[in-house]
Amino acid sequence: MADAVQQKIEAFLASGPFAVVGASVDRAKYGNKVLRCFQQHGKEVYPINPRASEVEGQRAYPSLGALPVRAKAVSVITPPAITEGVVREAAAAGVTHIWMQPGAESEAAIRAAESLGMSVIAGGPCILVVMGYRD
Repeated sequence: MADAVQQKIEAFLASGPFAVVGASVDRAKYGNKVLRCFQQHGKEVYPINPRASEVEGQRAYPSLGALPVRAKAVSVITPPAITEGVVREAAAAGVTHIWMQPGAESEAAIRAAESLGMSVIAGGPCILVVMGYRD
């Protein structure tokens, strides 16, 4: 099991461009830290936040469909009920990898993402730990 998760994580990190759904302007929130983690590692990343025009100096987009590029891998930091909608939006936008950060996942969201053909990381490690995040 651990090997399968590790392979999904490696495939996720090898993909890109990335998007952070739930990117927050509040530096104390995980949605902000995850975005900064991608930035710290030099990854092409886009913040998704329908209520912000900019997050951490980058233009924010209201949805995955509004991005100027097709994100292949998405990190999700939203409440579980929102995550279920994000999964459908991600599939429609051509996302192939989705990482539901701890607390964002639900059984329905996981099943939906898998049935839509996405590689799903959920109920596992936080991307901040895996990538190595500096506050």
